[in-house]
Amino acid sequence: MENANRGYERLFGDDGLTVGATFPLTSARTTRPNVGRELALTERLEALGFDGLWARDVPTDWPKFDDTGQTFDPWTWLSRVAARTDDVALGTASVVLTLRHPLHVAKQAASLDHLSEGRLVLGVASGDRPPEYEAFGVAEDERGAAFRESVEVLRAAWRDAHPEVETRWGTLDGTLDVVPKPTAGDLPLLVTGNSRQSREWIAAHGDGWLFYHLPEDALRSYLDDWNERTAAPFVTTCTVDLAGDPEADPEHVNQGFRAGAAWFRDYFRELDAWGVDHVIVGVRGDDRERAYERVAERVLDRL
Repeated sequence: MENANRGYERLFGDDGLTVGATFPLTSARTTRPNVGRELALTERLEALGFDGLWARDVPTDWPKFDDTGQTFDPWTWLSRVAARTDDVALGTASVVLTLRHPLHVAKQAASLDHLSEGRLVLGVASGDRPPEYEAFGVAEDERGAAFRESVEVLRAAWRDAHPEVETRWGTLDGTLDVVPKPTAGDLPLLVTGNSRQSREWIAAHGDGWLFYHLPEDALRSYLDDWNERTAAPFVTTCTVDLAGDPEADPEHVNQGFRAGAAWFRDYFRELDAWGVDHVIVGVRGDDRERAYERVAERVLDRL
């Protein structure tokens, strides 16, 4: 990405794997995370050297899905986080573009970009909860096209003064402008999953690809294909559950592994060698602060 903002530079500006964490930091399944504890742990993770903090966009709570995200709206929440941090990148993982008007997204994102002094990186997605499309009046079978057109509007709103663009979302005929413009002239977009798009489209229109945790063979296949198409970064996720025995072999857990610190150090080195640029980690257990400290001390600091 040309003229990259501070957040993008923090995550991808140097060679080597960077590591972030995802909200909620204090508990994965709580209905409403404790704000004070979340913010305190946010500051602690920045001090421990984590490179990114990622907020999810879950507009509605669908009990069948059993996942409310971090509950709070990502724009509101990351504005609060921006005020409590200095250098860590702030990411969305991911804004559901099909359920939000792109002009609102353009203004909200550019505003947060300024409030965080250029640290915002936008993961964007087409959504994965079927009842939400009906609730928001969106045709589920048209979400792929709606996603593409939303990206078109975002780029025009950020890059152009008095933009001209016509999509299903409406018409901009040059009379209106969208302000503020991003601090770096544009904002980085990381397409999440496939978002109903071809890999050719993702490589051509995204500033990176954010994919969920994958088995090794699938991940390496995706990386080989991606790196043949573009030099843009690749981001993945991993649950890190450190075993008491530092030499313990891996066991699969939801979206990651339970293993000893030695195995995780080797695994993260392999991710780096395969071409992963950033990994978003989550931890397990009741004492999340101590879990993140152990990851930082026993894995990240020894890579």
